[in-house]
Amino acid sequence: MPYSRFFLLAPNLGRLRGLLLCAALLLPPPAVAGAWSLDALMQALAQHPASRASFVESKTLAMLDAPIESSGELRFRAPDYLEMRTLKPRPQTLILEGNRLTADFDGRIHHINLDDHPDAAVLVDSIRATLNGDRAVLEREYTVALAGDRAHWTLTLVPLDARARARVSEIRITGRRGQVHSIAVEQADGDHSLMTIREQAEP
Repeated sequence: MPYSRFFLLAPNLGRLRGLLLCAALLLPPPAVAGAWSLDALMQALAQHPASRASFVESKTLAMLDAPIESSGELRFRAPDYLEMRTLKPRPQTLILEGNRLTADFDGRIHHINLDDHPDAAVLVDSIRATLNGDRAVLEREYTVALAGDRAHWTLTLVPLDARARARVSEIRITGRRGQVHSIAVEQADGDHSLMTIREQAEP
């Protein structure tokens, strides 16, 4: 290239590099493939439409000197079947299908419509919507915050409804990838519970 043409182009090339640099600084950074996010968590959870697990639950109540311990089995089948079978300290079964809860206490059967018990529904919806990977339901009923990464995450749910919040102040769900490992419930009166979950292979 003749020197005369080079000297004419050089200033323009410098300005072009400057514009490209400014553009790079103003543009958002490129998305990282497989980055962990609430959408990524919901997708990972939704990949488990059926699951079976054992659980251990500890409830701490202000009126009692020691926590109440229980253990048993959990079953979930998308979109709305949830079964909690307690084996210790005494057998009892809770089966949720849709908004109908069937409770079996020592052979006595009780049927409950969750529409009539919004304080219980807020707990059920948090678990069921999480297991379904249903972000729309979670954000309709809770303030949702996700912390951690794919290997160890915590989902914090605060009820939006004031009446529900008067009973349950916060729900924290932890897990790894698409599996839930624990559910902690903080009640407004100071009582709280922690359920630890160990997923098992379907028989």
